[in-house]
Parts: sequence; C-alpha cells; structure tokens
Amino acid sequence: MRSILLCTVVVLLAVSTARAQTITSPNKNLKLTFALQGNGVPTYQLSYKQKEVIKTSKLGIETKDVPSFMDGFTITKTEQNTSDETWTPVWGEQKSIRNHYNELLVTLSQKAVKDRFIRIRFRVFDDGLGFRYEFPSQPNLNYFIIKEEHSQFAMAGDHKAFWLPGDYDTQEYSTVTSKLSEIRGKMKAAVTPNVSQTTFSPTGVQTPLMLKSDNGLYINLHEAALVDYSCMSLDLDDKNMVFESHLTPDAIGDKGYMQAPTQSPWRTVIVSDKAGDILMSKLTYNLNEPTKFKDVSWIKPVKYVGVWWEMITGKSTWAYNNLESVQLGVTDYSKTQPNGKHGANTANVKRYIDFAAKNGFDAVLVEGWNEGWEDWFGKTKDYVFDFVTPYPDFDVKKLHRYAASKGVKIIMHHETSGSVRNYERHLDTAYKFMVENGYNAVKSGYVGQIIPRGEHHYGQWLVNHYLYAIKKAADYKIMVNAHEAIRPTGLARTYPNLIGNEAARGTEYESFGGNNPDHTTILPFTRLTGGPMDYTPGIFQTRISAYNPENKSFVHTTLAKQLALYVTMYSPLQMAADLPETYEKFADAFQFIKDVAVDWDESYVIEAEPGDYITIARKAKGKNEWYVGSVTDENARTATVKFDYLPKGKTYEAIIYADGKDADYEKNPQSYTIRKVKVNSKTVLKQTVAPGGGFAISIK
Repeated sequence: MRSILLCTVVVLLAVSTARAQTITSPNKNLKLTFALQGNGVPTYQLSYKQKEVIKTSKLGIETKDVPSFMDGFTITKTEQNTSDETWTPVWGEQKSIRNHYNELLVTLSQKAVKDRFIRIRFRVFDDGLGFRYEFPSQPNLNYFIIKEEHSQFAMAGDHKAFWLPGDYDTQEYSTVTSKLSEIRGKMKAAVTPNVSQTTFSPTGVQTPLMLKSDNGLYINLHEAALVDYSCMSLDLDDKNMVFESHLTPDAIGDKGYMQAPTQSPWRTVIVSDKAGDILMSKLTYNLNEPTKFKDVSWIKPVKYVGVWWEMITGKSTWAYNNLESVQLGVTDYSKTQPNGKHGANTANVKRYIDFAAKNGFDAVLVEGWNEGWEDWFGKTKDYVFDFVTPYPDFDVKKLHRYAASKGVKIIMHHETSGSVRNYERHLDTAYKFMVENGYNAVKSGYVGQIIPRGEHHYGQWLVNHYLYAIKKAADYKIMVNAHEAIRPTGLARTYPNLIGNEAARGTEYESFGGNNPDHTTILPFTRLTGGPMDYTPGIFQTRISAYNPENKSFVHTTLAKQLALYVTMYSPLQMAADLPETYEKFADAFQFIKDVAVDWDESYVIEAEPGDYITIARKAKGKNEWYVGSVTDENARTATVKFDYLPKGKTYEAIIYADGKDADYEKNPQSYTIRKVKVNSKTVLKQTVAPGGGFAISIK
C-alpha cells in the first residue's frame, strides 16, 4: 500500500575500528552516533536537539553454543540510505502514514571467528530511533542459541518513569510513577497478585516504558516487529541509570533458538519535547512490514456489545452448572442440574442481539457458550475446551439465523486457559466451525499457567503461537482480538486482522478492586504505542454492587470519562461494555457511544501530560464529523479545547457530554451534563473536569 518511495544509497568502506559513524533524522533534530570502543565493543549514542537521550550504550548478544556477538568486532562496511514513503493503513488513527527515515547499516566482523559477520541496522526518524541485529546467511553461522541480549539504554538522568514490574507472564499491573532510583524500593508493593506471574528482578520493568527527563524530554522505550524471538523487558542498573535488555526464557532457561538468516526485533526509542508527539508517533508501525494480505476487504472496524460484564461482575456465570469436575465428551450436560445463572443462554443472547440491532452496533460478544467452564481455571488442565460444543441452553444455529436476520454478527470466544497445545490441536476445526456459523471475529484468551508446562506467556514459543493463530485466522478471513497474549509491537500493520489486544489492566479490573484514576492517562503513552487495546469502556453503573451485592468494587471514573475513553483509548474494536438495561436508563449519554466512530481520517492531540490528562480530537473516516475526548487523573482541572482542525469559515454544532458541577469519581460519578454550542475553527473552549473525570464532544 505504498504511494511514495524515494531511496538513495551511499556505500562507505571503513577499516578503522575507531571511526564513529553519524546520521541524523530527516529534520536534523535527532543525531545517532555509532562507534566501536575498547575491545571492539559496539556502542551507540542518541541526542535530540543537542540534549542527551541515550548516553554511550553497549550492544551485543550473548550466545550459549557458539562464540558470542559481544566484542572483538571490526567495521568492514557501512551503508547509508534514505527512505520516504506514505502508506495507507487498513484501519487506524489517520488515513495515511508517512514513513520517513535515514538509515545506517553497519557490517561487523569478528577476528576470533573466521568469516563470520553480523549487521546492526539503525533507522532514525523525526520522532525516534529503531535498531536491530541481523544475521545474514554465511558459511560459519547457521544455528545458535541466545543466552541473553545485552542492548543497553543509558539514561542521561534519574528520570520520572511510568513503569510496570518486569514479568514473563502478565502486564496486568497498575502503573507506578516514580523516579528511576525509586524503582527498587517500590517494586515489592507494585507486584500485586495475578493468576500467572513470574517476576525476575528488583529493578526489572516492562516495555513500553514511558520516561520524562528533568529537562523536558519525553522518552518511550519499546520494541517493534516481535517475530520468532523472545519478548524484551528492561533491567535497570540503578546506580548508573542504565537499562539493559532482558529476554523471556523458555522452560529450560534458553532465550531464543535462531537459524540464519534471521534478525532480532527492532529496539525503539521514541523521543520529543512534546508529550503529544509520543501519542501520535507511528514509529512502531513504520518498523513493521507492509500487510501480507492482498485482500483486506473482510477486515472491518467493529463496535460491539456483549455477554461479558455480567459475568465479570458476578451477576451471572460462564459455567452452565456448579459441578467441580467435568470431562469433555464424558460429562452429559443434558443430565446435569443448571445453576440458573448461566449468562450465555439463547434467550439472553437474543436480548443482546436485539439491543445491538436497535442501536446500530455491529456485533455481540458471547462468553461462556461452550462446554468446560466448570473446572477451566487453575487446574493446568490440558484438554479443557474443544471450541465447538455448546452448552444445552445455547442454540448455535438458531442464534446464527437470528443475528443474521438483524444484521448483527456474533463474536466467538476462545478461552484457552493457557493450554496452548490443546488450542493448536483444535484451531482449524474451531475456525471452520466459526465460518460455518457466521462468526468472522474471535476473542481469544490465555488465562493461567501455560501448557506446555514451564513455558511463559512472553517467550519465543508463545510469540510464535500467537502469530500462528493470527495467520491461520486470516486463512479463514477471521479477525482476532487476543487477551493475555504478548503486548503488541506494531504487527497489526503486517497482519491487520489483529484488530485488538488486551495486554494490560483493562476495565475488568474495575470489578476486581478498581483501576487507579490516572490509569487511562498513562496507557496511551505506554501500552498503546504498540497497537490498540480492547479496553472495554462504557461502564455507566459504577457501583458493582448494583449487579452483585457481594462485590463492593467501584469504577474509578465518572460516567462522562467513560464516554471520553472512546476517543482517547484508540481501538478499531470498541465495546459498549455495560448492560443493555443500564444504557436504557442513561439514553441521552449513551447517544455518544452510538455516534462515535471507530475508524479515523485524522487525529490531533490538543493537550497531554502522561499521568495527568489527555485531550484528543479525531475526524471520523470519510465523514464531516469530529469527536473529542478528554480524561484526567484524580485531580480536578480546567481543560482548554481548541477547534483549529475544523475547516475554516464553517460553523458546527458541538454536543458536549461533561461532568456535572458536583461530579466526583468516588462521591458522585453519575453526575453529568449535556449541552449544545456552536463552534468554528477559532473557538477556544474552557471545560471543567471533575476528579477522575472527563468529557466527550461530538461535532457535526
């Protein structure tokens, strides 16, 4: 989908190990310097507008079975290249993306290993840097095992950081905001219980990692194009403020099985002196390959409702009965006693289909429809689901016909319970079943410990599984929304049927004690830099006890903020997560969810500061409609909203859904106001935002 491509190449031969190689970004703001130091150790530096971003940092890969790629290098060739293209995403925050960079490719040979070489490729964009290791075909390098990657990111100070504990199995932690020097002291409290977790270091953190320096630089560290490799975390030397890559091991401790020709994922540094530039950066996507699909017409953004929140809150159940042990193909569910609370029954699903059709939604997600939920969790059970056998009260054929008659799709749910081996056994059968019954999208889940036992959610084996499932789904023209899978690294550019991921604490945690009020002011700067999140917003009944008297949790936002999330938390897959009967009680506020787009032509950051507030405006794809969303943390504030993105000389009607004067996320979350005002490109609006609050605006 490329529309412009300009490329020039200059080849330089270099025999000196001391000569530094330098390239700048196209706008000259970023400067990268590569050099060999000491005993031929590769190093790099990065600066932005003459401010240090990455101090001199070492590069290298330690191997288990062949000589390591750490030192003893000489530079045998360098190549510089410039590329400028514009490509069109299948879905996204903007209709076209410019991919403009200057590139340095360095070929390194080791004296100690005859006829063996590697390459390190650097790409410098106006908004950051990507680099990776490349291992070309060559006589003396075929197979090798990675013991550890030693890519460093030396910080220029004790930066403010927005971090999650480093873990091989979960990202579902609350973000901690602290100085780098405070990570060690705050780590124990940050590691809250999870059903599958494996931390590795008192200073280990996950990516994407957001940082802010004392001199006003915003820095984001992550990776792009994670394929056939282990997920990277970062381990901090908190005496010297140096991060070093830390790969997820497999069941026997190895961190990667490689065969040349191959390469690592890109290691990324996004940087600017404006917070909004981090939000709008497309560097992660630009480091991925163009889409592999010739036909993408079957991939469509989706707005959906679902039989989900009622189970999350405890109002209903996934399981059909209350048995503690079942066996697929052995347990005769027709002879068991129903528990009377099973959510995925035909009548209830029809009710959701009716609601979706009445209000213009595309689809209905249904969880708990298939046999096996009675003992699915915590048993490390291999044959846990078959993904095709419904409970007695769920009529697949009848619901298929009924949904089709209403112009609504049903979204399939495949929970694996971590039994990845079992899922792969059934994958083709499950996808065929979906096609036969009218499903074109699936929400997959990987809750619990992984089978094969000892493997981790973020190791190379699982990374390969997730991509295998996405590719296999594409064979059946199925879109994938993966939960508890690896955090995204921009692969949705290459495989755009990956329309959603979880990979962070989502709205479900509002029923498990709650998310911090600043949670959604941080996620767009961290988790969302790699791809969209299925955050499942839209909760209007913020007291969970209204659905389940035993659950005393509450949603840590105002109702108006829930509306704003449809704009600030970008995703082509957006759920109205609350129950139909609740939306009917707040029909005027629900109108915004019905109206708001899920695909965009343009996006504009109006104001932003990680951990404090975000205000974003977006233009709906192919329409003269704009939507604004603004969220804040626990502190009340006054937002300044500009409309200079509107066409000049025209006046529009804006409907503002805002916090009421007495709104407060703890004391009065359902207080909101709706008003209409006239706006044009010169309008500047001052809008009060409640503690834990937000506002949303539709402009037509």
